[in-house]
Amino acid sequence: MSLSSVAGSAFWGRPGLAGVLAALDGAGEEARVVGGAVRNTLLGLPVSDVDIATTALPQEASRRAAAAGFKVVPTGIDHGTVTVVAAGRPYEVTTLREDVETDGRRAVVRFGRSWDHDAARRDFTINALYARADGTVVDLVGGLADLAARRVRFIGDADARIREDYLRILRLFRFHAGYGAGAMDAAALAAAARGRAGLRSLSRERVRAELLKTLMADCAARTCAVMSDYGLLQPLLAGIGDARALARLAAAEAGQGIAPDPVRRLAALALRTAADVPRLHARLRLSNAEAARLAALAVPLPADLPRAAAQALIYRQGATSVIDRALLAEAGVLRGAGGLRPVPGAAATLVEIARDWPVPRFPLAAADLMRRGLKPGPGLGAALMQAEAAWIAAGFPTDPASLAGIADAAAGS
Repeated sequence: MSLSSVAGSAFWGRPGLAGVLAALDGAGEEARVVGGAVRNTLLGLPVSDVDIATTALPQEASRRAAAAGFKVVPTGIDHGTVTVVAAGRPYEVTTLREDVETDGRRAVVRFGRSWDHDAARRDFTINALYARADGTVVDLVGGLADLAARRVRFIGDADARIREDYLRILRLFRFHAGYGAGAMDAAALAAAARGRAGLRSLSRERVRAELLKTLMADCAARTCAVMSDYGLLQPLLAGIGDARALARLAAAEAGQGIAPDPVRRLAALALRTAADVPRLHARLRLSNAEAARLAALAVPLPADLPRAAAQALIYRQGATSVIDRALLAEAGVLRGAGGLRPVPGAAATLVEIARDWPVPRFPLAAADLMRRGLKPGPGLGAALMQAEAAWIAAGFPTDPASLAGIADAAAGS
């Protein structure tokens, strides 16, 4: 893909986009695609959302889109944003803006007509690339050179950009982990270190979202190591992070062909005992489901599990839990008297079983025991649990004779 145009790219041809741009363009107004869609297309990466910037005020943008037959939703009209739905796809359309006042968390903006001012208020040069309706890329801040160098650089003065919104410190590391190559931009890194006290002003929800996105990137471990070196990781976790363990987990995931997972990677970075779970839950405002999963991951796998025992564990706890814990064990996380040693390939058998074994369904039911004389009530439930445990211990048999024997024993026949 040429760095001068996105015409002909997959996202440029998506249904509805040309129509939306045509409706917003012309008669004294202009619309351009901006941000991640342009950046990712030039890098040959998938595009999810497509954002559009326009000189038209929100009411005029809405009028034009509606007149063209598109559905318009005023999702953030006070801030200049409406969502235009075309061919079933949403497009966020935002009027050009410039910052008037900021407090480190939010900005007071006014609408404008200057593309230069709109670009100057954005965070990184690679996020301030525009594409006109004909696909021509417009670069007002040096983003194309930074994109070619895989460099994440603040627009203008890095300290000023960070003071406008301290979340940009975390975005710096997230974007470097996902798009950067080599060493981080020195000016950006120094400004992030100087502004780290501002992280205390951020909500835990915003911190959580940025951190989990960072952990999903290919270079997450290397980036977290830099964050730790500059004292930016520990405040987020309210504890010590282990970037080397995260790197070992990433290698284990790649070795087993398993996709990255943010909670699993958070466990590698910050989870060492079950006592860490409440701290991480509170500090990052994790969901209850995420915290419960971390608590399950805090239990090391028994060492050298035979196949039958591994299948029993998978049946009881689910394949995902066993895969997670096997990978963490291989990475040397949660080591202990009962844990697997962090030897490459140590978890391969467990992962293979968990991924490929079709988990059976318990074939006996309460009716099977009632036919053997048991009456409804607590005793029946206990007997059914006893039968299931015996079935698991026997290796999940399916033949009628084995099942009859298990049912007889549970019913006391």
